[in-house]
Amino acid sequence: MLIDFFVYSLDIILVKFKFLSIFIILLAVAFVAFAKGNDNVAEEVAWMVGDQPIYKSEIEEQYQQMLYEGTRINGDPYCVIPELIAVQKLFLHQADIDTVEVSEPMVQSQVDNYISNLLQHIGSKEKVEEYLRKPLPEIREGLTEQIRNGERIRQVQDGLTKSVKATPSDIRRYFNKLEQDSIPNVPLQVEVQIVSINPTIPRQEIEDVKARLRDYSDRVNRGESQFSTLAIMYSEDPGSSSRGGELGFAGRSTFDPEFAAVAFNLNDTKKVSKIVESQFGFHIIQLIEKRGDRVNVRHILLKPKVSSTDLEKAIERYDSVYQDLKEGKFTFEEVTPYISQDKDTRNNRGVMINDHTGTTKFEMAQLPQEVAIVVNEMEVGDISKPFIMKDPKRDRDIVAMVKLTSRTPAHRANISDDYQLIKGMYEASRKQEILKEWIEKKIKNTYVRIEEGWNECEFEHEGWMKTRK
Repeated sequence: MLIDFFVYSLDIILVKFKFLSIFIILLAVAFVAFAKGNDNVAEEVAWMVGDQPIYKSEIEEQYQQMLYEGTRINGDPYCVIPELIAVQKLFLHQADIDTVEVSEPMVQSQVDNYISNLLQHIGSKEKVEEYLRKPLPEIREGLTEQIRNGERIRQVQDGLTKSVKATPSDIRRYFNKLEQDSIPNVPLQVEVQIVSINPTIPRQEIEDVKARLRDYSDRVNRGESQFSTLAIMYSEDPGSSSRGGELGFAGRSTFDPEFAAVAFNLNDTKKVSKIVESQFGFHIIQLIEKRGDRVNVRHILLKPKVSSTDLEKAIERYDSVYQDLKEGKFTFEEVTPYISQDKDTRNNRGVMINDHTGTTKFEMAQLPQEVAIVVNEMEVGDISKPFIMKDPKRDRDIVAMVKLTSRTPAHRANISDDYQLIKGMYEASRKQEILKEWIEKKIKNTYVRIEEGWNECEFEHEGWMKTRK
């Protein structure tokens, strides 16, 4: 159904656009640049929706983007895609009526992130412009419009579906009516608790890192070296080092609080900040440009290293805790608040939360690799011996122990084991029904003209052809 495809497309492509791979972003922008730069097709109108034209070039670029994303199109793309675009225009028209506004700093922050990714993966402003055959300001303008429109559509949809609430009886009725083939298969899932400790880094290692950063600062301030050159050579931030440490325009909330406090107080683009300690390591920062409530800086990050000796000492410390747990002197839940240094789980009995779903259940592939390897050999209720793992957020070695709380084998979804999953399916289904009803009502009250050659279609929604009788 088109409404299913539209909701999926809108949610994944527009609202969650930032999660697409940089390859997809490049292709999408490239096709927009190509189509809009081709004067031979840019003015050929396929549809009119109200006073808004749908150009053949729009349809072509959307089609090419979907091909490269591997998005399945159920039907003739030259029927499905213009209808999809027309539906989007209906929502944008409603956004105009409702005077829906979006946070421009949020939009610009996302645009800045995408531009930074483009620069990182292609190499330079000049290469980006050459690749996309457009100046950077035009690329930015296109991305800004796409992101802004996506957010406005999302707000309209949220307003239309905000009353959807699922009661247990609603969910049971929905599940009981599902065809067997519509009930999803759920892979093996586990629930895990964790305690972790950050091994002590020797004071001399920290002082050595600071001394290196002071040397870099002195070399820049004396004019002996360019900050960007030193960042390329020495920074341990893989995401920015290749760009000379440049982070791109971002708001204060994007950065670690300690980093932001210094970055937003810089005023001289030729000077280097004092050394800043964050959860990721130690930095020096140089201002590139301020623009309203956003700032573009470059930085050099150095991370003090944990020695093998320190890791062994941490394991020895946890070994004694492990033995006490095995002997029943206290429980995993009791000890967690006192010994765990993982701020995300310390006050939650060590329960790990799945960032992908917001629940406590993990597929094995969603766990940190080291945790998955250990859990795979455990029985429910087992507590692991201490082991070394990489902190996925801070890219440093830590020592951890885990407890396997539950293991649910792969199965076809059912109410008792997968209530949240089925609740989500019900709510999504109900929202789709509401949106479909709204779309078809909106079509009846909107002027639509479909040109010859584009009207021999079986459309998902009725009423598009009413002006062609």
